[in-house]
Amino acid sequence: MIELSFWISGVMMPATDNIQVLMTKYWHVVGLAIGMLVSTGCEKGEQAVAVEEAVNVTPSEGRMRLWANSCALCHVTGVGGAPIVGKHDDWADRLKQGSDVLLQHTLEGYNNMPPLGYCMACEKEDFSALIEFMAAGTP
Repeated sequence: MIELSFWISGVMMPATDNIQVLMTKYWHVVGLAIGMLVSTGCEKGEQAVAVEEAVNVTPSEGRMRLWANSCALCHVTGVGGAPIVGKHDDWADRLKQGSDVLLQHTLEGYNNMPPLGYCMACEKEDFSALIEFMAAGTP
């Protein structure tokens, strides 16, 4: 059974090696799977557009490694109230605030999200690209 990392007594438990290896090795499949998830519930024509948009914003392999080792820990399952990747209802109100506010929340921390969202190796450009990727397919 694969388990993601969770906060326990204020200490971040590392994700199992299996999930990190799989997400790093198959980042392109993860992007496509997220695109399909995003398109769930859409009309037939909208589904193709949603998948295409999600694939178009899939970050580079290096950024997907950063995502898999940090963002994915919370944004795949919604741990701590994190908006789930590609889930419109989770991202709608946040996106209304604008990309600058989302970037500021990522850099400084916000609610349960710690500063830099566990990605000490990320630059501002990485965070912007990863936010765009996670919110892909949402209006």
